[in-house]
Amino acid sequence: MIQGESRELRVPVTRADVVRYSGASTDFNEIHFLDRRARAIGLPGVVAHGMWTMGAALRAVTDWVGDPARILAYQVRFTKPVVVPDTDEGAEVVVVATVQDVVDEVATVGLAVTCDGDAVLGAARVRVHVGEEPR
Repeated sequence: MIQGESRELRVPVTRADVVRYSGASTDFNEIHFLDRRARAIGLPGVVAHGMWTMGAALRAVTDWVGDPARILAYQVRFTKPVVVPDTDEGAEVVVVATVQDVVDEVATVGLAVTCDGDAVLGAARVRVHVGEEPR
């Protein structure tokens, strides 16, 4: 990884994915599978779990470095939920990972994470060990 280098990842998410994630995470909040419940609290419809979005975004870096053990730290701010329409296509989360700096075998990678052109994560940063052996 060198400063300024970047990679893009596009991650599709469907209602079926959201329901499967609900089961895996044991988060059965109905806003993740019932439009009427999501709308009752002011959301435009069913939304993906924030932790799903966070994990999907991190995949841009783990795919890039090849070993998840190289991740030293990860932080994000949730800015907007990923709304998942009831269609075969669902939604698409776009992640652009850019190396901001590399110091002492540790790269800081910034993530720009959007869905339909809107930022869904803010202040997303990953610290990655890029030396010979993961710490």
